[in-house]
Amino acid sequence: MSRTGVVVVTYNSAEVIDACLDSCASLPVVVVDNASHDGTIEHVRSRSEVQLIANPANLGFAAAVNQGVAALGTEFALLLNPDVCLRTPVEALAAACAQTGAGAATGTLLNASGSPQRGFNVRRFPTPASLSFEVLGLNRLFPWNPVNRRYRCLDFDYSAGGEIEQPPGAFLMFRRDVWEQLGGFDTQFHPLWFEDVDFTKRARSAGIKIVFVPSVVATHRGGHAVGQLDWATRELYWYASLLKYASKHFRPYALRVLSAAVMLGSVLRAVAGTTQMRSFKPISVYAKVVRLAILCMFSGRVQEPGVLPGYSKAVG
Repeated sequence: MSRTGVVVVTYNSAEVIDACLDSCASLPVVVVDNASHDGTIEHVRSRSEVQLIANPANLGFAAAVNQGVAALGTEFALLLNPDVCLRTPVEALAAACAQTGAGAATGTLLNASGSPQRGFNVRRFPTPASLSFEVLGLNRLFPWNPVNRRYRCLDFDYSAGGEIEQPPGAFLMFRRDVWEQLGGFDTQFHPLWFEDVDFTKRARSAGIKIVFVPSVVATHRGGHAVGQLDWATRELYWYASLLKYASKHFRPYALRVLSAAVMLGSVLRAVAGTTQMRSFKPISVYAKVVRLAILCMFSGRVQEPGVLPGYSKAVG
């Protein structure tokens, strides 16, 4: 019996799930579907060797991961996005996870062109400075600034293995006992974003090493789940998860500074968005983001965007 199994969380993933599952043919796989309505469930059910957990509602990425790992029961769990396809065996990831002091590992994620997904595949943990630069738009305007270069590891050598900080949840293996020790993925990051960052941050804080193994390769289409969210929903949930992460891992003073940066950046984005879209919708959306940041600044907690006045919670 394999010591390694795969967990794939799907939401309207019919377009990509077959290629992903084909690439995992030699491994036990659990697919956790978050209430798809595009035929994803039918695609998965046609494969008798794949275990399907079909949630009647969208429980979010973190909760679905926890369901999948619990059902899998293997010593090592490989978390894959449905738009990721394995190109090599993954035994070297399991070997890396089993090293003394280690507990998680990732390999090389390639674009369709065959180049590494630099800036996404390997990152350092976000800091108040890097997230402030992000929300103020400085990383987009000046991507080679030293704060962004360090955060996104833009000078990382993808031919060399070794210890890293933040791998992506799109392609992440971890030991089951590490998942149990950490209490699984934190479901407050709903429906998505920053749950993988939080998981690996807690692992590193517990003294668990995370290893990059360049010889294990997968391709990643990217943006599959995010692309299904409308712009307003995407903005609100991304900022909410960012502030949740900051409230959990940053000191109170740093949280207040970041909250102020979110407010300033939201004003700038509202002005720019109103001009570009010729609509007042960006003002409405970023007003809600500002409210989230104000509440976080003074209470240290983040109110769910779904309960803000005038906003209905999205299923995606």
